[in-house]
Amino acid sequence: MSAPSISIPATTAGPRLVDGRGELSDRVVEALRTGAAPVHTRRAVREADPWGEDLHLALYLLYELHYRGFEAVADEREWDPELLRPRQAMEERFLQTLRCELADAPRTVEEAFAPPLVEPVELSDSLSHRLEKDGELWQLREYAALRSLYHLKEADPHAWVIPRLTGRAKAAMAAIEYDEFGAGRSENMHAQLFANLMVDLGLDPAYGHYLPQAPAPLLATVNLMSLFGLHRALRGALVGHFACVEVTSSPGSRRLAEAMRRCGAGPAAEHFYAEHVEADAVHEQVVRHEVIGGLLADEPELEADIAFGCAATVLLEDRLGDHISAAWAAGGSALRAPQPDPRQDTVSPSPARFRRSRRPLLRPQGD
Repeated sequence: MSAPSISIPATTAGPRLVDGRGELSDRVVEALRTGAAPVHTRRAVREADPWGEDLHLALYLLYELHYRGFEAVADEREWDPELLRPRQAMEERFLQTLRCELADAPRTVEEAFAPPLVEPVELSDSLSHRLEKDGELWQLREYAALRSLYHLKEADPHAWVIPRLTGRAKAAMAAIEYDEFGAGRSENMHAQLFANLMVDLGLDPAYGHYLPQAPAPLLATVNLMSLFGLHRALRGALVGHFACVEVTSSPGSRRLAEAMRRCGAGPAAEHFYAEHVEADAVHEQVVRHEVIGGLLADEPELEADIAFGCAATVLLEDRLGDHISAAWAAGGSALRAPQPDPRQDTVSPSPARFRRSRRPLLRPQGD
């Protein structure tokens, strides 16, 4: 399927800063707005909910300085040591929590990737399956708004690992990233294809537009890849994260493409997921045999880190799946506030068809 012809003007401007959601994020926002150093204590970080809105918004804002930055915030603040110090403390809190949660997780690549590689026989708990069969257009719109914080920077954090690899792993990672960035054509960049999808769904495709509506479970999934990407010591975990996303994407993307088609979301909305069915099926083989295989050949001591990256990805995607399913099962919004649909002049979700399950299997990226 060729990409629908949609032209969305590109912009290099960063998004506007958002309001904080607690002590940590309030102080980060104030520091970014005023140019001052954030006032924080390690005790406040230690006592913060490691899964909560406050810590994850604060981390997201600090990480975003390495991407597009923010309107009216000086680019030089990206490496301001007064901002790096609280970020390091928050990262330690987040990473320690992940390691505690995953203390019993597999330590080998084979064990870590065995479950994601198997398509479950029973799909009723899969979010993409339920969207395919029973999802409504408002739910697809919410799903896209949530995922926009990831997909509009798709491939960017993973590119940071390329200079940290060698040989087969480096060459294969660069080849996959070349595809993610449109194989040299800006209109085919996956981030651009997702922006086109958002236009079809009546959403605002501006980078970072839905940050104010993003709940903590969504912010955590984006923070995870930024955490892994910005630290050379976590390069194995980033490869594990990237591989997990690629090997699980194709089946979920196929179901989401069908959901878009069934709901009449539009050709660009359908195309984004249809494109991932074929592309990620190829990427799966390359990332498993060349990226992971090459990295293990060069640095076998990183195997546990690769497995950890995969396990952390699944953990956070499952947490996001719990959040979405619980909100929809209650007939509410998975966003912090429902978004109006300009085509229907409504913000109210219709009665949910999704029943809350014990563990909705929200597959990374494609699901």
